[in-house]
Amino acid sequence: MKELNFGLVGYKFMGKAHSNALARLGMFFDCDAVVNKKCICGRDEEWVAQAAAKLGWEGYETSWEKLVSRKDIDVIDITAPSNMHKSIAIAAAENGKHVFCEKPLALNLADAREMLETVKRAGVKHQIGFNYRFAPAIQLAKQIIDAGKLGAIRHVRASYLQDFITDPEFPLVWRLQKSICGSGSLGDLGAHFIDLSRFLVGDFKSVMGIQKTFIKSRPLVERMEGLTANARADAPRGEVDVDDGTVFISEFENGALGVFEATRFSAGHKNDLFIEVSGDRGSVRFSFERMNELQFYSADDEEGLQGFRLIQASEGGHPYMSHWWPVGHVIGYEHTFVHEMYEFVQAIANDTPTCPDFSDGVECSRIIEAVELSAQRRAMVDIAAL
Repeated sequence: MKELNFGLVGYKFMGKAHSNALARLGMFFDCDAVVNKKCICGRDEEWVAQAAAKLGWEGYETSWEKLVSRKDIDVIDITAPSNMHKSIAIAAAENGKHVFCEKPLALNLADAREMLETVKRAGVKHQIGFNYRFAPAIQLAKQIIDAGKLGAIRHVRASYLQDFITDPEFPLVWRLQKSICGSGSLGDLGAHFIDLSRFLVGDFKSVMGIQKTFIKSRPLVERMEGLTANARADAPRGEVDVDDGTVFISEFENGALGVFEATRFSAGHKNDLFIEVSGDRGSVRFSFERMNELQFYSADDEEGLQGFRLIQASEGGHPYMSHWWPVGHVIGYEHTFVHEMYEFVQAIANDTPTCPDFSDGVECSRIIEAVELSAQRRAMVDIAAL
């Protein structure tokens, strides 16, 4: 059986999620390739050595340039901050490595397009980390929509709400610095519902948005881990130059209308990704805070018995669930990463297309850039113009 030696760049929040996913693949899925966690990479040797031991990697590097040039590495998995995506992905592809990259694909649309052109020219497999596509309930929603059970799609409503920076003294982490992240709540959170909307409904035609930065400066960060961070009491302050919140409306190519909100200032919402798709014959509704559930309304139900029904997407017939636990035993956030890695490994092993790939990342970047341009102009922007 084919073996795939993975090299992972990054060892914190997303690095842990990807490490866990790769470790679980062989336990629960019958892959057509053996995955080896060959090498993990990070700049701080003490920390990356600890991560390699704790997360089960054979070895480590402190230079991503050295990692992508190693002959014993087949796949480069990028979980580093967004400003590093382009350089690593392009170098990896030019060294003949398959590439998995976390979202957003790049700091801007031009860089995303360059990354796509490079991986296509190199002939390597490429996938972007839109992990929420791989929640069984979302996959079920896709099946319902594709089967025509909602009829003609009329509306999409989506939001991604968090509250981890509502405190004005929360430190200036990299997700609040445009030179590192590229975009604030729109690129970090909104990228997910933009992708889910494209996955479930289709391409965007035009957008009009407004963006707001509520806290203009924050204390410089001393240490960050995941979405938590700390700063000294006397720390100097730095500028926040990305959006804290974004709202926008859209029209889709199929004529549907969309309403969207991304914010890290929604007190009480820790990680609530919500999407509802409505057609002329029914609707589906999903919230990640109840990720094993899908709500479905059908106008074809008997009169007097119509209403949203709650589907627990945890049976063997639901996508991916037969690989896990007995009926009714729910799964969690980390499982979405296992599912996307399974599809990526299978695509490499069988030389089949990956999905979502870098072209989906480019389209997401195009919509993000269009929303930002619209907010600057205070006007509708056609996606085709970018």
